[in-house]
Amino acid sequence: MKITKRQENILEIVSNYGPITGERIAEMLSLTRATLRPDLAILTMSGLLEARPRVGYFHTGKSRYRVVAEKLNSVLVDSVKSVPIVVDEKSLVYDAVVTMFIEDVGTLFVVREGGLLEGVISRKDLLKTKLGGHDINKLPVGVIMTRMPNIVFTNPEESVWLAAKKIITHEVDALPVVRNITLPDGAEGLEVIGRLSKTNITRLFVELGEGY
Repeated sequence: MKITKRQENILEIVSNYGPITGERIAEMLSLTRATLRPDLAILTMSGLLEARPRVGYFHTGKSRYRVVAEKLNSVLVDSVKSVPIVVDEKSLVYDAVVTMFIEDVGTLFVVREGGLLEGVISRKDLLKTKLGGHDINKLPVGVIMTRMPNIVFTNPEESVWLAAKKIITHEVDALPVVRNITLPDGAEGLEVIGRLSKTNITRLFVELGEGY
């Protein structure tokens, strides 16, 4: 969160003298109460200050970084996910290369009938396959994809912060967004319903920045 020099001065005054009225803050800054009103509103809405009737303003104890962290923890994956780019489990590696190029993505999700997650393919997987001298026109994607339980995924109800932490920790470009379903035979499966990538997270940061 970016704050102005005047807002920094207000925070310092409230931190040192709070609880303090808006009139008193304005007096200490040699400004009118009306001039300060927008700044006080921004600091209050951002969670850095709190106001109580007949008491005044006081510091919440939160840093601007904690406020951003709380916002990220409140945003769910479901609200920022994008459409998943998938290939069928029966596809060849060549098909995966073409799909990745056309869709301009760095990660593909391999699914079987019903959109159930079977594996994940990255650019690195495709590069290693090609450098290994394999014939990508004959090799099925199942041979090179990452399989469960080594797939890192997220779900619609998870916070963006937790999902982003998974991306950083496991050094991947994107996560499949899945939901648990029960199959006709009683087994459990993961249906791919979305995609959370570094681009989705970057877009969220830009939108949060534009909101201030």
